[in-house]
Amino acid sequence: MTVHQNSPLPKESFTDTVKRLAGAQKPPAKGSPAYSRFINRKIGRVIAAAAYQLGLTPNQVTFISAGFSAASIAAIALAHPHWWVGVLIAIGLLVGYAFDSADGQLARLRGGGTPAGEWLDHVVDSIKTTALHLAVLIGWYRHYDVTDIELLLIPIAFTLTASVFFFVQILTDQLRRAHPDRAPAPADSSAGATLRSILVIPTDYGVLCGIFVLFAWPSLFAAAYALLLLGTTLFLCAALPKWYREIRNFRNST
Repeated sequence: MTVHQNSPLPKESFTDTVKRLAGAQKPPAKGSPAYSRFINRKIGRVIAAAAYQLGLTPNQVTFISAGFSAASIAAIALAHPHWWVGVLIAIGLLVGYAFDSADGQLARLRGGGTPAGEWLDHVVDSIKTTALHLAVLIGWYRHYDVTDIELLLIPIAFTLTASVFFFVQILTDQLRRAHPDRAPAPADSSAGATLRSILVIPTDYGVLCGIFVLFAWPSLFAAAYALLLLGTTLFLCAALPKWYREIRNFRNST
């Protein structure tokens, strides 16, 4: 997201900026997975406050996020999977994810985002969503001893699932914005909402980033990666009919 490019540097302290952002931050979506909701948003808040103090724009933060993600994805495809490479990949992906959370929060600090900034953010996310799994496919083929070629179907399937999941989430969010009276309530702090966030952990991008610490151990990584694929696929299959029924009712409010 982006706003006016000539906004003056803030006069408030970093701590005051963090507090102001915490009070102005929009609530997470209902069913937001645990890492994204409880950890990544908070890290992104600190990054957004620091970027605000430095006078960065939301678009610049988006490009920083893209840089960390791109470097990590390239390493997945090209680097030999030593243990320290896996750790650096996980850290790079998680830092990129935190900056991805920060750009929208920075936009709110600066008075609100623009359609162009939102477009840029979604384009970067769409590239990252598919490129990461294609990089896993390339990395497996180059560096793993794949005796059963059918194992390569796992990252191919994850590419398809992640692409559909991302598109449907973005489209559903846009339609909900057009019908705010029909949109579901945001997440709250109840035990039920917290449990829901934990149950959808297989769909959490932060967890996907974290499993790359296992990248040097093919069997462990492949098992963890396949479990996330299974969980994401099951969630998507259950969610699609629910989302369709929700969207089908929007025509009654126009």
